[in-house]
Amino acid sequence: MDTRVELIDVFYQTMRKDKVKIENKKYGFAFIDELVADNVKLDYGQMESNFIHKYRLLNVSESRRKKLLQGHVKQEYNACLYFDDTANNTCCFNLDNNFKANNNAIIPEIELAVDYLEQHLGKYGMETVSIKSGRGYHLWCRFETPIANQLLLDFMIRIASKTLASLQFSNHDYRTIKINMSPNPKFVRVLSLRAFGSRHIRTGSFSQIRTKDGVLDEEDSWKYFSDYTKNKTISESQFMRVYNELAKEIPW
Repeated sequence: MDTRVELIDVFYQTMRKDKVKIENKKYGFAFIDELVADNVKLDYGQMESNFIHKYRLLNVSESRRKKLLQGHVKQEYNACLYFDDTANNTCCFNLDNNFKANNNAIIPEIELAVDYLEQHLGKYGMETVSIKSGRGYHLWCRFETPIANQLLLDFMIRIASKTLASLQFSNHDYRTIKINMSPNPKFVRVLSLRAFGSRHIRTGSFSQIRTKDGVLDEEDSWKYFSDYTKNKTISESQFMRVYNELAKEIPW
């Protein structure tokens, strides 16, 4: 098996195995027949005029999922994964600008927000994988064991609020950005996120990883992703210490 597929399998190990969404520019009955091979069920297909077509697949076997991930790392299409309904070993801060204009430029407030969010997590010894995504970034945390979705969301809301406060205190308009957080128990069954290794459908840009030293190229991004998975995964005990500290600092 491609080592990149194995790496994705390890990083997202608690994501749903039987449910995958495919994003690409292909369409037609022949392509649909390819997707539903091996008893896969097409839950829905979304055809759009801007050349992005989305297909949610159910009843995906383990072997079929690995084939889909192989196509993903070969950049034939993007594979989007679904969080487990109850507990996950990953969570994601999705930072984007708060404007609806079709502009793929990253505004300065987004870069600042990424820095502040990473600084707040860094105070607790936590690191993220910051992946470029269109007009923003996906910041992933990975844990050694699955953690209840509600705990993850409570943790993320507090970190996000500290990030927005830092923007405001530095005289930047926090309303120019938005921070979506996953997994959210309200949306966990319908919301998916692209796995690392994708190319942006509109721009064709690889999902490069951003570090404090700059944005990495494709090869170094894969190396960083591998190193994070092996060496920077967060323990459950560390998560709970941070969670309890944040709950005392920001009660509700």
